Amino acid sequence: MNPSQDTESFIRLLSEHERGLYLYVMAMTSHAADADDILQEAKVVMWRHFGDFKLGTNFGAWSRKVAFYQVLAYRKRKQRDRLCFSDKFVELVAEELEDEEGHLERRYQTLASCVAKLNPEHQRIVNLRYEGGESIDAIAELVGRSSGAVYRVLSRIRKSLHECVSHQVAENLSDGEMV
Repeated sequence: MNPSQDTESFIRLLSEHERGLYLYVMAMTSHAADADDILQEAKVVMWRHFGDFKLGTNFGAWSRKVAFYQVLAYRKRKQRDRLCFSDKFVELVAEELEDEEGHLERRYQTLASCVAKLNPEHQRIVNLRYEGGESIDAIAELVGRSSGAVYRVLSRIRKSLHECVSHQVAENLSDGEMV
C-alpha cells in the first residue's frame, strides 16, 4: 500500500472509531482535558505504528489497546497526584469497557438523537457548553442572555434530555433491544 492509501485508511478508520475511543479513555481518567491529552498522544502512536496494523482486522480493539497503554503512561507521569487509581483498577475498567463497547455507543447515539430534537437555540447552548467547554458567563454573552437565564435554560435542557433518553431506553428495552 502506498503512503497516501495508508493516510486515507488511517483517517477513515480513526474517524469511525474516534468517539468510542474517546469514551473509552474518558472512562479511565478523571478529567476531560486529561482524556483529550491521552487521546492525542494515542493518535500519534497509532499513526506511527499504523504500518503494524493489518487492514481487515479489528481497528477498534487495536486502537483501544494503544490508548490503554497511553493511559498507563499518563498515569505514571501523574503519580504525584493525590487521587490515583491502581493499575489493576484501570485494567479492570478497561476490560469492562471492552465488554460494554456497543452499549456505550448506543447510549451516545440515543443522547445524540435527543439533542437533535432540541430547538436550534438550545442545541447551540448545549454545544457551546459541552462540546466547546464554554463557561455559563461566556455563553450568556454569546447568546445575549443573562448568566442566570442561561443556567436555568441549561437546567431545563438537561432535564428534557434525561427524560428523552430514559424514554428511548425504556422503549428500546420493551422492543427487546439492549441499550
